[in-house]
Amino acid sequence: MHYNMARKKKQRDFLQKMFPKRMQKKLVMLFMIIILAFIILIGRITYINASHGQKYGKVVLDQQQYDSRTIPFKRGDILEKGGTKLATSERVYNVILDAKVLLSNKKSVDITKQALLECFSIEIAQVDEVLQNNPDSRYNIMLKAVSYLEAEAFHDYTEQHKTKTPIVGVWMEEDYIRKYPYSAVASDVIGFVVDGNLGNAGIEASYNSVLNGTDGREYGYFSEDATVERTVKEPVNGNNVITTFDMELQGIVEKHVDIFNEQYKDGIERGGGAKNIGVLVMDPRNGAILAMSSRPNFDLNNPRNLSEMYFEKEKIDAMNDEDYLKELNSMWKNFCIVDTFEPGSTIKPFTVATALETGVISGDEHFYCGGMLRIGGHNIHCANRQGHGTLSVSGVIERSCNVGMMQIVAKIGVERFAKSQSTFGFGDYTGVDLPGDYETTGLMYNAQNMSPTDLATNSFGQNFNVNMLQLGTGFCSLINGGNYYEPHIIERVEDVNGNVLSDKQSVLLKKTISPEVSTKVKEYMHETVKRGTATTAQVEGYEIGGKTGTAEKLPRGRGKYVISFIGYAPQENPEFMIYVVIDEPNVADQTSSRLACELASDIMEEAFPLMKIPKSE
Repeated sequence: MHYNMARKKKQRDFLQKMFPKRMQKKLVMLFMIIILAFIILIGRITYINASHGQKYGKVVLDQQQYDSRTIPFKRGDILEKGGTKLATSERVYNVILDAKVLLSNKKSVDITKQALLECFSIEIAQVDEVLQNNPDSRYNIMLKAVSYLEAEAFHDYTEQHKTKTPIVGVWMEEDYIRKYPYSAVASDVIGFVVDGNLGNAGIEASYNSVLNGTDGREYGYFSEDATVERTVKEPVNGNNVITTFDMELQGIVEKHVDIFNEQYKDGIERGGGAKNIGVLVMDPRNGAILAMSSRPNFDLNNPRNLSEMYFEKEKIDAMNDEDYLKELNSMWKNFCIVDTFEPGSTIKPFTVATALETGVISGDEHFYCGGMLRIGGHNIHCANRQGHGTLSVSGVIERSCNVGMMQIVAKIGVERFAKSQSTFGFGDYTGVDLPGDYETTGLMYNAQNMSPTDLATNSFGQNFNVNMLQLGTGFCSLINGGNYYEPHIIERVEDVNGNVLSDKQSVLLKKTISPEVSTKVKEYMHETVKRGTATTAQVEGYEIGGKTGTAEKLPRGRGKYVISFIGYAPQENPEFMIYVVIDEPNVADQTSSRLACELASDIMEEAFPLMKIPKSE
């Protein structure tokens, strides 16, 4: 006990020594001052909250939308080479309701509902549902894609009521909507955009990253006087792409395809005169695609609508989701690139060119056609089963003689023929700047697996597959002196100020044949249009060359054919290449290529003056 008392005495002496009475008084006074400051602060906060709390609360709530806001970028335009917009983004507004702000001002609820009804036809019940189910929500999209004029009308409406009962809790969010001024024209080439500025098909897909920009951002905070201070990071808009398209030419192509569809549509379920139709127009001097059209097509502004032009409404209503999606994908595909088929006799100029280039023939030879040739244990017939008799090399092309062609390819042999198919790009990627380009070597023979029978049938375009762009690009090299250019649809890329960021120059990939062979093969095709199988492709006043094609589809014997015509003008220094393919035309006899020739002729007759193709002397 004495020990504890002694210890306490020592502690008291130590504290008195460390904190004398004068200092203890100062500490007590400091503590009292701190307590007093807290009391005053709490009192001031209580007073402000009691007298002005609702006012300041409303200010904060009303301005809350400025705290952070996305500023959308404008996706770049797609234009044809003359400057006409094929795809563009228009500024629109989304009507946003801030339920918490609106409910914080009871007097403004009714007038705000009325404003939404009068300006945007947003029903009062729709607003009530949001206010009841989500009273604390800050972001409710009440209506999308409101036009500038509608947004301005709402602004004027709110200004009129500003001095009375204000309209609160509603604001306009900037946005863009993709528009296609020409609707269905070149739909599978242009493509369309789905949510999130994601390109689907066509140029919209292949140039998606070029067309897209970067969203901006607006940040806000409140200064001491409760005003909103803003910091804005501006959006970066997307770049524009200028195509090689000529829209007048594209319009001519589409007009005549539609005329053909209307003329032969009877009995075709999906509407149109054939299962598929493709037209490809290129400049053989540089590989530029001037026009590309296929049927069926679709409305770019409403791409998910199969429409009654393809199916009856009852059939659409009966489709399940899987069938509906299947038909959409079929409608969206670009037949000129995606679909493969046996090319038929349009391949014959390539076979003759290979024979001339390899030197196995000189062009002075003659071949006898008796209507059939037995190869590899098979009787392979000519289109003319009675036979053509003796034909020159030019005559073999003019009359489209299978027997003469098989005799020519026998001189070429498997190795050189397989190599020539690759040289002309059959089965390979074309390199075109559009989606759907893929290699089809699995649909081709090679030197290791090509039998004598395969060699014979390949010589006249059966028993292997190509797509339109592969054959069209190879054909351009056949008529331009042997220069194989990479096909392209985009001419250049520009920023929003018109500065050129990249220029798509002609890309020469390889040489296929010599200029001398090219000249000779053109002479054969010129004669084919003048007096051979392609006379219905003639256009008065112009020197045209070309070749027809008829290929029986698998399985054989069903009467299903792909017919085609590929041609060019003028005869000297061609500037215009056209390839027309009609898959299963809606006629009793599908074997005649006359329909393809006539469609090509109708297009060329109207297009040549536009393209300033020189007339013959």
